[in-house]
Amino acid sequence: MSSLRFHVLIPSAGVGARAGTAGPKQYEALAGQPLVAHTLDAFRALGARFATLALVVAPDDARVAQVLPGFPRVGERLLRVGGATRAASVRNGLAALLAEGAEAGDWVLVHDAARCLVMPAQIEALIAACEADAVGGLLALPLPDTLKCASTDARVAATLDRSGKWLAQTPQMFRIGALAAAIDRAGDAVTDESSAIEATGAAPRLVPGSAQNFKVTYPEDFALAAAVLTSRRASPS
Repeated sequence: MSSLRFHVLIPSAGVGARAGTAGPKQYEALAGQPLVAHTLDAFRALGARFATLALVVAPDDARVAQVLPGFPRVGERLLRVGGATRAASVRNGLAALLAEGAEAGDWVLVHDAARCLVMPAQIEALIAACEADAVGGLLALPLPDTLKCASTDARVAATLDRSGKWLAQTPQMFRIGALAAAIDRAGDAVTDESSAIEATGAAPRLVPGSAQNFKVTYPEDFALAAAVLTSRRASPS
């Protein structure tokens, strides 16, 4: 197990249209620093655990250098290979990692740039649960609410059984080679890495996450994320 290497890939090429921001939401100020800086800090807190911490941005991204003037540090990579979809950005990022010396058998943790509240302990829990697993897995949250199916006119068509249903989160952790091949086969339609792996017939491991590990998506999410960050600073334990 000592020879295993772990890489982090954070796709950050999207614009976050639903967030209502003037520019890419990952660059918006949140509790004193850019949203994506909080995301990076969660992985930086684990020190030498990762061989590479890579941020994938669009080839023409002119803001990243202004927003993150100290990035990349030693062991970090800025990959200007972002694509039109999340799947394309991840696929291109994996190819860049392999081109820079990563091995197909290495693990990669793919994490949403906008999930800025992930905790180092949750990342460690995912690694501990999956590093000896044949497939890999993802952080996820058992569905806590009653689940409704809507009709085309926005009325309730049915109430669905929520037992056994989970909300997918990130990081999602898989072998680089297996994930690259799975995304190549699945195409750009997949919205997370687990879906691509599932399409091969494999069953990723579900690792309990946290309700606080939500993705900042809508305008009101910024205030909620800022409140959580402020609370953590007031009570670091």
